[in-house]
Amino acid sequence: MHDIMNFLDGNGIWVMIIAVVAIGSFFKFRSRELRVHQEMRAKEMEHLQKMKELEIELEKTKKQSAT
Repeated sequence: MHDIMNFLDGNGIWVMIIAVVAIGSFFKFRSRELRVHQEMRAKEMEHLQKMKELEIELEKTKKQSAT
């Protein structure tokens, strides 16, 4: 118990504060990173859907011009 009190005196409190802030910042950063990845994936899916639609339109145009 005496060792714990000695640790908390002086620099120990600052170390604990820095550790809490660092852990909080890490989780906040990770949350943002995951959100960005989700947004990028959604945009990618939209792009692929648009490309498929354009490909279908191109095929229709080719069939109409061939007849």
